[in-house]
Amino acid sequence: MGDSLSFRFMKEEDIDQVLAVEHASFTTPWSREAFYNELHHNKFAVYIVLEEGEQIIGYCGTWVVIDEAHVTNVAILPGYRGKKLGEALMNKLMSVVREMGARTMTLEVRVTNHIAQSLYRKFGFQNGGIRKNYYSDNQEDALIMWVNL
Repeated sequence: MGDSLSFRFMKEEDIDQVLAVEHASFTTPWSREAFYNELHHNKFAVYIVLEEGEQIIGYCGTWVVIDEAHVTNVAILPGYRGKKLGEALMNKLMSVVREMGARTMTLEVRVTNHIAQSLYRKFGFQNGGIRKNYYSDNQEDALIMWVNL
């Protein structure tokens, strides 16, 4: 990664920029209120942003409950994809949750999102099952993936 790229924990002031990444990445993006609630009301939530200079170009989130981390979101602005930034973001997230005591990590990914599945497999994630009709926009199934940390 270049010198101008950095990671840090997400703050309330980041919501506008995170929403820009969210809207550029997902067909059913989370709302401002959802992010606000994650930051202020969910004691399990951990969100990390990836910045280039002052601009947030990616973010990820997870819930850490006892010794299990459940990934909620991973997104990179379209213009920055294909540069191993998603890999760097996942690596950082996994490092943070390990330090918090997580021993396993799980996530759901669209069954058609082979690029994301490939990324997760690089980190040792394995298929754990299917959640039928998981995505509300088109009732697509989700592949559940797990990894031991």
